Amino acid sequence: MKIGIDIGGSHVGIGLIDQRGSIIVKEEQDLCNDLQEENYSQKLVETIIELITKILEKKQIDIKEISLIGIAIPGTVSNTHIIKADNLHIKDFNIVSEINKYFNIPIVLRNDAKCAAIAEKEYGALKKYDDVVFLTIGTGIGGAVYLGGKLLKPSKFEGFEIGHMVIKKDGLQCNCGRKGCFEKYASMKALKDKLQKEFKNEKLTGEEIKELLNHNNNERVEKILDEYIENLSIGIANLINIFEPQTISIGGSFVYFKDILLNRLEKKLGDKNMLFNNQEPPKIITAKLKNNAGIIGSVIEYKD
Repeated sequence: MKIGIDIGGSHVGIGLIDQRGSIIVKEEQDLCNDLQEENYSQKLVETIIELITKILEKKQIDIKEISLIGIAIPGTVSNTHIIKADNLHIKDFNIVSEINKYFNIPIVLRNDAKCAAIAEKEYGALKKYDDVVFLTIGTGIGGAVYLGGKLLKPSKFEGFEIGHMVIKKDGLQCNCGRKGCFEKYASMKALKDKLQKEFKNEKLTGEEIKELLNHNNNERVEKILDEYIENLSIGIANLINIFEPQTISIGGSFVYFKDILLNRLEKKLGDKNMLFNNQEPPKIITAKLKNNAGIIGSVIEYKD
């Protein structure tokens, strides 16, 4: 058995995974809101150890029965280090050695969007497609690309930081230091922030956001939705023009709002001026494995 860890911008999910890629048991916890804390990285490790211990105790398993721990995290990583995870404010942190202090077994560290794409290709929505652009849309925006059935992998860094392509010159300041990044306008956090500001409520829950977005006769909501879909479609249209995929697949928390957002997005991308080759826009599908994709994909070997 293996343990998969998916570290997001606001929470961490950990699952015990069998040889068929199924999650036997899962534990989740929201992360500390104060990302600027000096010892935040260490608190993250402590949370991971706590959740792994819960899983082992719940299933009455010894750590020696675990063959691998996989970690999926947003940002750029090496074999052992988080080189930079801007939305978590973590730089140059050897997370592998810290976890090995508690559990001395093999650990694989990868970018979260790549992990999710691999899981969807192996077990989920991407099995029948060879050319795919995969997006994770949540706190930020991550990405992966399959061409000819193979995951594109740069030799230097993880690459495909789709969330950090600029869609507005001199736009909003991003955590990465640049301005106008795609994720500052088209992440689910960007949509949530807009709604919170408009309705002067900084504690909107996911269900409350859904309820707001379903009020189609609310002009304030419609304006925010139109602007969000416009920004999202600009970024996705750029990716379609570059990679000409068979399909665009979207994961992350976007999936839980697909009934509200997906038709609007498809309609916008169907406008004749959005795409260079607009004869047959690629199909847009949502991830089948939802928020479990990163956990499952973190323990799957890359297939070249």
